[in-house]
Amino acid sequence: MSNKATGLKLFEGEGEVRSLLRDLDWSHSPLGHPATWPHTLTTVVRLMLNSNFPMFVAWGPKLGFLYNDPYRAILGNKHPASLGAPFREIWPEIWHDVGPVVEAALGGKSQYFENFPLTMLRTGRLEQTWFTFSYSPVEGDHGEIEGMYCTTIESTQEVLTRRRQEFQLELADAMRMLESPAEMVGRASRMLGERLNVARVGFCDMQADENTIFLRSDWNRDDVSSIAGQVLTLDDFGLPIANLLRSGRPMIVDDATTDPRTAAHAGAYHAIEVRAVLSLPLVRSGRLVAILFLHDNAPRNWGDEDIDLAREMAERTWAEMERARAQVELRAERDRTQYIINSINEGFAMIAPDWTVTSVNTEGARMLGYSQAVLVGQKLWQLFPEVIGTPREALYRRVHATRVAESIETLFQYRSGVQGWMEVRVYPALDGGITVFYRDITDRKQTERELQEANRRKDEFLAMLAHELRNPLAPIGAAAELMQMVELSGPRLKQTSQVISRQVRHMTGLVDDLLDVSRVTRGLVEIKREPQDIKRIAASAVEQARPLMESRRHHLVVDLAAERAHVLGDENRLVQILANLLNNAAKYTPEGGQVRLHTEVRDNEVLLVVSDNGIGVPPAIQAEIFELFAQAERTSDRAQGGLGLGLALVRSLVDLHGGRVYCESAGEGRGSSFIVHLPRMPEGSLDAGWRTEAPLPAAAHSLDILLVDDNEDAASMLSMVLEAAGHRVVVETESARALARAAGERFDVGMLDIGLPDMNGYELAQRIRQLPGNDGMSLIAVTGYGHDQDREHAVAAGFDHHFVKPVDSRKLIAVLAKR
Repeated sequence: MSNKATGLKLFEGEGEVRSLLRDLDWSHSPLGHPATWPHTLTTVVRLMLNSNFPMFVAWGPKLGFLYNDPYRAILGNKHPASLGAPFREIWPEIWHDVGPVVEAALGGKSQYFENFPLTMLRTGRLEQTWFTFSYSPVEGDHGEIEGMYCTTIESTQEVLTRRRQEFQLELADAMRMLESPAEMVGRASRMLGERLNVARVGFCDMQADENTIFLRSDWNRDDVSSIAGQVLTLDDFGLPIANLLRSGRPMIVDDATTDPRTAAHAGAYHAIEVRAVLSLPLVRSGRLVAILFLHDNAPRNWGDEDIDLAREMAERTWAEMERARAQVELRAERDRTQYIINSINEGFAMIAPDWTVTSVNTEGARMLGYSQAVLVGQKLWQLFPEVIGTPREALYRRVHATRVAESIETLFQYRSGVQGWMEVRVYPALDGGITVFYRDITDRKQTERELQEANRRKDEFLAMLAHELRNPLAPIGAAAELMQMVELSGPRLKQTSQVISRQVRHMTGLVDDLLDVSRVTRGLVEIKREPQDIKRIAASAVEQARPLMESRRHHLVVDLAAERAHVLGDENRLVQILANLLNNAAKYTPEGGQVRLHTEVRDNEVLLVVSDNGIGVPPAIQAEIFELFAQAERTSDRAQGGLGLGLALVRSLVDLHGGRVYCESAGEGRGSSFIVHLPRMPEGSLDAGWRTEAPLPAAAHSLDILLVDDNEDAASMLSMVLEAAGHRVVVETESARALARAAGERFDVGMLDIGLPDMNGYELAQRIRQLPGNDGMSLIAVTGYGHDQDREHAVAAGFDHHFVKPVDSRKLIAVLAKR
């Protein structure tokens, strides 16, 4: 085999990037041909191409650039031209930001950044982005640093969401204390203009004809003048723009002098010092009532953040203006007060200067636990003596004295005894008393706490994930260095390869855990609901957990109830539930400990109990131990590895089966028990067909079968099944040998694995079809892929049937019986 072919074997496998790399003209790449690459670079590239995380490698004096399939989304339209190109030529617009990071990494210092801001050109226009990434140096075969690799996650949406939420909170706080619509517009316009650094922000009121615009007020930067007070018409800016705004759609103009919709009216824009415009119409009851406008005196690419913040500001300000108008009307029109305030979905009360409650709306009375008749006419302090001495009393008296509106968020206990959080806003009333608005914000506070806790757990989980992913890299790297330092053979070569294989399997297991818990928690997993014997489930789970139990010298006690019991569910997932609990017990029980599996059968449910005498679970986390990300807190050493996703997956799967799971523990060092309750099927409801599994049917007639699979174990097992059914089977593990066998012998059936290394199953099927005398041979595809396009590809290649691994033996034998 040529050096070129040997080098390109690195790119064998599926994925767009692998395909492009195989066809790349390496003579023009600063990396040189893969056949000349150092062993370290080959190892890092192989790991990168097999990773599910966005990664790239930059190597050599010009930092030749390679990346994997997940990284394509980050490149945008720079893919695929970036493959093999110099790093600096790919990202010239961000080189001044990432250049120092690259230099530090090439100097031997790993770099890690969270939410690193970059202004990138990847979709035809500059956009602000943020990334969390790590740059790590990579040594060549002689110990010198020749390149680096990077693992990265784009966090743009998370950053924009957080910034938008921060602005929403700031805007809400600013609006809460203002009563005048003019003050609200002024404050909101200034906040938005300063946040986005635009030249001018303002509101336009639409007159009844929906064409005349009154520029009520604006905020402007020092380098432009105010246009407040002007009267214009929509038609002044052209019919396309007028129709756009009347329909309620935003007007986005990056440059008024070049935009075809505005170029003809460039003079009107120039007169008010405008080059870029973002206008958001406010439509109420099908009528255009107002327009929020943002102006800049230079061309500007309006981004998603600009539009989202402007829309939020417009909606919130208009809502607050409506609220302010309503409150002004309430104070001015006392004869209509009660009717209006009863329609408000928050508590409202008016309190006279002598602290007599003069009015309470329906929602307010409900929240306080009294009828309106009981509240109105009573002294505030006599009704609620528990308020005396609290921050609420201080707030009421302060606003009463200073005539300055204030608000607080405070704990509040309802008459029912339930405690919650309440937001209280107090305004001075015209008669010298105060007006109080209050609403229950318990759900919001709880959500805030949950978000904070989830964020904390996420950070801990990401730290644990980084730790767990780095752990396998250490022995892999050491093995690679050893293979470079000395020529290995015999037992040492076998031992080194076993280390690499074992650590790769470990990393694969970590990724599989992440994908599995993601699919289950997002509801993407469907379970097969079939009657399952709980004893059989327990036996399978014990078999899976036994290797870990034996490696840690645990004494496993299995105590299964004598009663016959079935549950309705998915056999594989039920085994997974119990195996996860047994493995969890093994991991957190010191070596030589005791683990017990106990089942209990009740009339309507079956209990599965896994107990241990291990490290126990502190009471503080027993209620949340099944939460995603919570497991990382259980131990600091994490000696057994893993990401702590097992219990979160257990609860999700138990929920899917209509059951429940919980933890009991006397505390740290006192062991723990995990109890699963599953609904029990009445034995009388079971069809007799479920009770025993019929043996595989014998073949009606014997067939000569050519079985081709490079996995010797899989081929051996399947051939034994076919021979047990009465067929004659010839097994080949290489495509070339199988093709030669098919040319020299006659077979009734060919069963071909698709993922063969030297010649895939599709090509092998086509070449077998071309052999003389094989027209009547039935071809069956065996593959790990079961999508519609995979079946179509199989038919196009000449296959008669398509089976997905693991093969259903009964269905296969039934198909062969029809041959």
